[in-house]
Amino acid sequence: MKVFFIVLARDASALEKKVREINGLGYPYKIVCGEKVNHQNVVYREPKGKYDAINYGLMFVPSETDVVAFNDVDTEIHNFEDALRLFQDENVSLVFVKVNVTHGPQLTFYSFLDALRKRISIAASGELMLVRHEFLKNIMPLKGCKAEDSYILFKALEKGGKTVFCEECYVTTKRTTRAEQEEGYKRRTVGGIYQALSMTRPPVVVRLFYTLLPFVSPLLLVLGKKGYYWAKGILLGYVDYARGDRTAAWQPTYA
Repeated sequence: MKVFFIVLARDASALEKKVREINGLGYPYKIVCGEKVNHQNVVYREPKGKYDAINYGLMFVPSETDVVAFNDVDTEIHNFEDALRLFQDENVSLVFVKVNVTHGPQLTFYSFLDALRKRISIAASGELMLVRHEFLKNIMPLKGCKAEDSYILFKALEKGGKTVFCEECYVTTKRTTRAEQEEGYKRRTVGGIYQALSMTRPPVVVRLFYTLLPFVSPLLLVLGKKGYYWAKGILLGYVDYARGDRTAAWQPTYA
C-alpha cells in the first residue's frame, strides 16, 4: 500500500526531529511549513489556517498514492503500521489515532473523549489522520474551518465511509499544562466543530450530541477547576459560532 505523509508545521522549531522520524518510517513526505526552510521535502506556505496548509500539501501527493497521512509536526508516532493495516478493509475511508499527552488536564479530557469515540465518531484527532486518497479527491478542497480534522471526519460519515478510531497506533505530544489554558483550547476547537457541522451532514446521533453539548457542559463543574474551564471554553466556542465567527486562522492551540 502506497502511503504519502503531509506534515503540518506552523514554524521550523520541530522540523529536524520530525524529518528524522518520517525518514525512519520510510515513507515519502512533504512538510508544509509557515517558515521558509532550505530542505528538499519542506515547502513554504504562509499560515492562513490548517485547512489551507492541507489543501496546499495535497498538490504534492502522487496520483498513485493509496493513503494520505496527515501529521502534526510536534508529535511522535508509535505503531504506525497498526493504523495502516486497517485499510485492508476496502470500506474504511478514515483512520484517526489515540493521542497521549505527557501531563496536564488533557490527560483527563482524553480519557472522557476516547471512551465516547470508541462508540461514536464524534470528533477526530488531527495529530495523525490517515485518509484514503480516493476519498480525499471527493471532498477537496477543504472549506475554511478551525476544526479541519472534524470536518474531514464528518464528510466521511456523510458520504457513508467507514471511520475507525485506532488505539494501537498513537501519537505522543504536549498540550496545556494548567487548567486555565483549557478555556482557550476548548473555545477554539468547539467553535471549529460547529463550523464543521454547518458544512456537513454527519449522522443524526453526532448532530444531536453537539446540539445538547452546550446544555450539558455545566455538568463538568463537578470535576473542579479543569471542569470549570472546559465548560466555559465549550460555551464560549458555541457562542462564537452563534455570533457568526467563521474564521479559520491557523493559531496555536494554547497559550
